[in-house]
Amino acid sequence: MKVFITRAIPKKGIELLQHHHEVMVYPHDHPPSKQEIIEGLKGKQGLVCLLSDPIDNEVITSEPQLKMIANYAVGYDNIDVETATKLGIPVSNTPGVLTDATAELAWALVFAVARRIVESDRFAREGKFNGWGPQLLLGMELAQKTLGIIGVGRIGTAFALKSKGFNMNVVYTSHHHNKDLESQLGAKKVPLNDLLHQSDIISLHVPLTEKTQHMIGADELAQMKPTAILINTSRGPVVDEQALIAVLQQNKIFGAGLDVYEQEPQIPQELLHLKNVVVLPHIGSATVESRTQMAMMAAQNMIDGLAGEQPNNCVNPEVFTNRS
Repeated sequence: MKVFITRAIPKKGIELLQHHHEVMVYPHDHPPSKQEIIEGLKGKQGLVCLLSDPIDNEVITSEPQLKMIANYAVGYDNIDVETATKLGIPVSNTPGVLTDATAELAWALVFAVARRIVESDRFAREGKFNGWGPQLLLGMELAQKTLGIIGVGRIGTAFALKSKGFNMNVVYTSHHHNKDLESQLGAKKVPLNDLLHQSDIISLHVPLTEKTQHMIGADELAQMKPTAILINTSRGPVVDEQALIAVLQQNKIFGAGLDVYEQEPQIPQELLHLKNVVVLPHIGSATVESRTQMAMMAAQNMIDGLAGEQPNNCVNPEVFTNRS
């Protein structure tokens, strides 16, 4: 069969697919437009897409031969799964393989904000360092602080467990108790409002749903400590970006570390001009190890799906239930 890949993914994944099917890769190093995706999908049975690709009803219904969609990401809010399911098209994602990479990136943001790393680097590069000073670029220590985690799935749990060396007080919000965190860290499950009031560092690890969109808005930000740090490596719309900008401009919290944004790839100019925020270009899973494993998983999902088998990471398994 024929498969269209919307961007060049690591070579091992493409080679695996080529052993089974004819593969066409979008040739440019920038996101394709929706129309370009529709054009590339013509005559193809498989679509390997990225989180940045809008795979909506128009795209999915544009090619009657489409049999399988493999998302090269953990999240799949870019795909109209409901339409795919109605048409009997399996949709898959790539969970698990980027857990440590994203958790480590979240910690990189914590360090960068707490110790003003980016600001200090710029200060030194601009030739402003004239010698050690007792008040120079004072930051915040992490040891024995309270760490608040919103969402303790794979990534949130891995992020929390990496706090062991700092002897932190860990609190979390979740629908269920996380026994690993409670037994290994003495973590406590608390309501969101309590977490916001107590925490020195707050890290978001929730999927984007109707319930989580803008779950951190003006009211929630107002409950945070003036010395608190907010980290978001989940999805941009989980935070009300304009409300966060206002809080940062007024120095009502210590700072923020962001890897995701509401209107990616656009980052508001106000954020770019603030010293108390570290902005990254959505690189949570950007390690050689994770991206290669993601490619292999997406390829295998595609191979299984086109063979009529349920992929290990199928997000709409009811497609196969309905077939039987």
